[in-house]
Amino acid sequence: MGQKNPQVSIIVPTYNESQNIVEILKSIHENIPKGIYTETIVVDDNSPDGTGKIVEEYISNFLKIAENTINIIHRKAKNGLSSAILNGIQNAKGDTIIVMDSDFSHPPHIIPKMIEAFKQYQCDLVIASRYISGGNIQGWTTKRKLMSKVATLIAKKGLNVKIKDPMSGFFAFKKNIIKELHFDALGYKFLLELLVKTKEINVKEIPYTFENRKFGSSKLDGYTIINYFKSVWKLYKNGKTKIITEKRNSVHFLSKAARFFTVGLSGFGVNYIISMLFTFGLTDFWYIHANIFGIIASISTNFMLNKIWTFEDKDFSRKRTLTQYGKFSLFSSLGALVQLGMVFWLVDSHNVAYPVALILAISTAAFSNFILNKRLTFKEKLWN
Repeated sequence: MGQKNPQVSIIVPTYNESQNIVEILKSIHENIPKGIYTETIVVDDNSPDGTGKIVEEYISNFLKIAENTINIIHRKAKNGLSSAILNGIQNAKGDTIIVMDSDFSHPPHIIPKMIEAFKQYQCDLVIASRYISGGNIQGWTTKRKLMSKVATLIAKKGLNVKIKDPMSGFFAFKKNIIKELHFDALGYKFLLELLVKTKEINVKEIPYTFENRKFGSSKLDGYTIINYFKSVWKLYKNGKTKIITEKRNSVHFLSKAARFFTVGLSGFGVNYIISMLFTFGLTDFWYIHANIFGIIASISTNFMLNKIWTFEDKDFSRKRTLTQYGKFSLFSSLGALVQLGMVFWLVDSHNVAYPVALILAISTAAFSNFILNKRLTFKEKLWN
């Protein structure tokens, strides 16, 4: 029987996945709907554990039938997840592209549901989502969940992304929607760049349960996090987020205040979660010490979001950014002193419950922080 052109190309990036790769390839093959011809493209970043060689051996023994083929791209170095995905897409022959991890965190039994979603909803992009009804995450630590939530918030607020799970690594799209696009492929979230650079496409999210890997180690490290912030900033700087010009000073002021308080609300979430974790969860710190950790975490995330989104400052030169961070931290710290004093006063002097005292204290510092940072950190006129 002669081979046909594939309808679906499944991109599977790998780095040190020798313990998972054969089983995931088998599972992908078993879950392909009947009558759908697919190609699975493994993109290996020269894995030291021999993942590429294992795939080569598997391909040579794989029962090649008309409906499915497996190919491998050997890259010379570890050049990043997004660039691996882009490399796979550039070599794909299918009209539909599916991107997934090789460690079973993205269950292959979702593949038929993704393919069916294109027919049912007439969409261009299908995202397997952890954060819509029916979606879930299993096996993550509280720290990992918090990091994911913060990264998602940055993507949604900083880049005006509307979907629930823009950080998903499990998605499918029609290849024609990227025909005229150029991708930087920086960092580890190709989907985020795809969402920002595509316009007027129909997106559908379907639920799935993310399960933490059983074998191998996570690729999430400090370098990955830094690259994420770089990619977000680059997408923002390239003008992918539309800003409406408004001449009235009152509207400008209220708009920026609203953004600042929205960011503050996210910082409140970070502050509250970290404070409660160090008080009742990970440790049994005294609530004042726990609150300090919460404040430090919220100051850092708030600064980045306010610089990018609230004050639309595109100058990320080292000196300027460090100076601004210093001022932002100073003004936030002044507010933090008020916050700490208020928490102590309410809890110890008036027997107010700690969670309630924490909410009141964080809220008290918000407006003064906005005024000081608007005028002195980001050098804007007060009433505009």
